[in-house]
Amino acid sequence: MHIPDGLLSLPVIVVTYAVTIGILAYSLRKLKDFPEEKIPLLGLFAAGIFAAQMVNFPIIGGVSGHLLGAVLVAVLLGPYAAVLVMTTVLLIQTLLFGDGGITAIGANILNMGIVGAFVGYWIYSKLKNFNEAFGIALASWSAVVLGAFLTSIEIGISHSLPFGKVLGLMVGYHAVIGIGEALITLFVVNALKSKLPEIGGVPA
Repeated sequence: MHIPDGLLSLPVIVVTYAVTIGILAYSLRKLKDFPEEKIPLLGLFAAGIFAAQMVNFPIIGGVSGHLLGAVLVAVLLGPYAAVLVMTTVLLIQTLLFGDGGITAIGANILNMGIVGAFVGYWIYSKLKNFNEAFGIALASWSAVVLGAFLTSIEIGISHSLPFGKVLGLMVGYHAVIGIGEALITLFVVNALKSKLPEIGGVPA
């Protein structure tokens, strides 16, 4: 889902950068209320998500996926912390490892970090009292599919690739990848909550 340089038009680049910077600034402002004793968890989660994204799991036809992790962090630390963690991870991946283009950083953070942090967390928050496991799974799957859909829209309106083909491939493959995201997120959230019950309870 990492968009490389050359696929996005200038207007899309400008808009996605502006939206991402605005939401990041807002999230940083909201994190002033983040519990001081839990601040080290931000670095720990960033390192963990970065390492987890290096591990790919096979899907079909030679296509592989990896954990995004935005919903995972949002469930445990809140959506604003998730935005900061995902922004850090994605910046490091782009600047040091060439995953995604410099011009597409705004779009990539929006698609893979912000969508999961806020939309995913919203889905989870609406379902957690009904069935928390289902809420986590649906939020994780939805974050992946919505991120892929938004990526397709950005590439499509940039007229760099045929929209219909990109949409079908991106959403189709990521609907399957999202299942892996849901299972991994469920496992990790449950494992961390059982071993570190104090990790939750961060206000959204």
